[in-house]
Amino acid sequence: MKKTIKQYTFMGLAAISLSFGAASCTDYLNKTPDSDVNPEMAFMNFTNFQGFVEEVYNCIPNKESNFWCCTFNWGEDELMNTGGGDTHVTAHFDLGDYRNWYSNEQSYLHRSSGSDADQSLLHPWSTNKFAHSLEHAWYCIRKMNLGLENLDKLTNATQEERNLIKGQMLFFRAWWHQELMVWFGGMPYVDHTIAADGPFDLPRLSFKECAEKCAADFRAAADLLPNNWEDTKVGKETTGKNDLRITKVCALGYLGKVLLWASSPLNHVGAQTGGLRNGMTYEYDTELAARAADALAEAINNIESGETPYELANYDYSNIYDHEAANKENNYSDIFRTTGQNWKMPGAKEAIMRGPMPDVNGSNWNFAKLWGPKVNNLVEHDAVIHMPTANYINYAYGMADGQPIVLADGQLNPNSGFDPTHPFKNRDPRFYHDIMFDGFKFLNTTPSDDDKPYQYLELFTGGNMVPTGDPQRSADGSRTGYFCQKLVPHQCNKYDGMYNWGGALQTYLPYMRVADIYLMYAEAGAAVSGAGYKSAGCTKTAEDAINVLRDRVGAGHVAAEFTASKRGFMDEVRRERACELAFEGFRWNDLQRWLLLTEYPYTIKTRQEFKRVGNYDFTKNDPRDAEVTGWSETTIVQRSYGTKHYLLPLKESEVYLNENFPQNPGW
Repeated sequence: MKKTIKQYTFMGLAAISLSFGAASCTDYLNKTPDSDVNPEMAFMNFTNFQGFVEEVYNCIPNKESNFWCCTFNWGEDELMNTGGGDTHVTAHFDLGDYRNWYSNEQSYLHRSSGSDADQSLLHPWSTNKFAHSLEHAWYCIRKMNLGLENLDKLTNATQEERNLIKGQMLFFRAWWHQELMVWFGGMPYVDHTIAADGPFDLPRLSFKECAEKCAADFRAAADLLPNNWEDTKVGKETTGKNDLRITKVCALGYLGKVLLWASSPLNHVGAQTGGLRNGMTYEYDTELAARAADALAEAINNIESGETPYELANYDYSNIYDHEAANKENNYSDIFRTTGQNWKMPGAKEAIMRGPMPDVNGSNWNFAKLWGPKVNNLVEHDAVIHMPTANYINYAYGMADGQPIVLADGQLNPNSGFDPTHPFKNRDPRFYHDIMFDGFKFLNTTPSDDDKPYQYLELFTGGNMVPTGDPQRSADGSRTGYFCQKLVPHQCNKYDGMYNWGGALQTYLPYMRVADIYLMYAEAGAAVSGAGYKSAGCTKTAEDAINVLRDRVGAGHVAAEFTASKRGFMDEVRRERACELAFEGFRWNDLQRWLLLTEYPYTIKTRQEFKRVGNYDFTKNDPRDAEVTGWSETTIVQRSYGTKHYLLPLKESEVYLNENFPQNPGW
């Protein structure tokens, strides 16, 4: 008997809104009563067909809110606290326990129907904020194939309307495939509907084979979609509510991404250990990398021409520690979270790919309470803390003049100018935006006498934010000597109350933003020929693309000693990516595709050790100027990975579907 795979069937027209704020229906998105019982109604005109497509937007998982205390930073970038965070996916990945991805609800990879979730809320059409995960991929792929196979029924439509429908469906068919591929490797590329009772015997393709099929769909989508929905006739009917819709630049960005990932060392030379020592981490398929650069150059040209709604956000602060923007228009912090703006969806003008947010107050009740200290209940609710590792901060956040502190092999950069007696001075400006360090004013509101010792963070060895003096056992302070406020402002505490209703805090991590387009273009160029690479038709070299991002924040350009060689420049491109995209959920996939997951220093997680010198008054002076002594690191976690850890295991139930769908190697 042939084995089969469960397939979802069409359940009716989705009626969700992609506007900012709470979900609401518009005439444009409303369903007709007959569409629930007559599937062909979904394809009869643009309004109905667009509603059919909208359901797939609804399925895009929110990385931050798949469940109450989600994790998504699984590289060497983040450490969870003991006592609360050690049951989360991050801690299991540290142990090499990748099977935890499908038994742990606390990530967007998986969502079960257990705990307090009603299974009926987990359907693809649900507006429950916990409903959606990567496991909706096959449903969405089938849905898009069903739509593409019924395009001939869309007769009551203009050419523009047919292009928009087809472009979105091609995009999403490719997007869901590539989302699976980055975690599990090459998959079957399902480009037609499969009957629920029919045989499923499609073979798994290699990553490159699958990427080529994704690329064809992304390219076709880019040729059909507009740069700005507001400029289309149908888009004018939903003016102001088109922000989340897929555009030409989004399709071009993912075209470049899937080709760049296919060209990367993991998919070019294969999973192996020793990649940093034997140079395999620098081995790319240059033909694919050049094609990626061309697609990304096209996206950059479209953005810089002003034809799109996208642009780099402004980095201009009167008080960087509190994220007080001198220029509040298109503000950098608003890419990740908004406050006091009626729960406006984050993204500013920089976000390119996002999903909808059905729960406007969801951020306040879970995500906002996972980043600061739990000492004396300063940050209330769940006893879980995401904290940046010292090794990652020392590597990613270099000096203000652009020099790295730590090189790619873990050695100190002799030309950095870093002063271990003043370690927080003259750092990359993004360090001060993203990181809470020793002496940082954590509580803006004057605390009670009992909490006054915690108003300014004590993160030195033995300080009161490491209350046991043992970073291995501290459950309520920082195990690493740092806290993070890039995604959630430090005022999310019981005194400043930013996570209370009045703060109107909303958080969301975009899947792709403008800075990533520049970063991928620079990496593709570095892979082909180095810093001077320039795609045909593009005015920028790979080096220029990195310096655009450094100019935005006021950091120095890539130093000449790194632009002089392909490897040196690639190291700086990767470090720039680590800094600009820090804690946004990309690091594990980057280390994976660069063959660095198994390589020191990317296998360790450390705490920063130091003591304060003198009686520096943090109430009157800038903490970046404080003097310390004994600057060193203590290793807390040492990952022991092999080649099998370059891909996640598939569920056992899935690999029994047919003999052409094998488990990933080593699992």
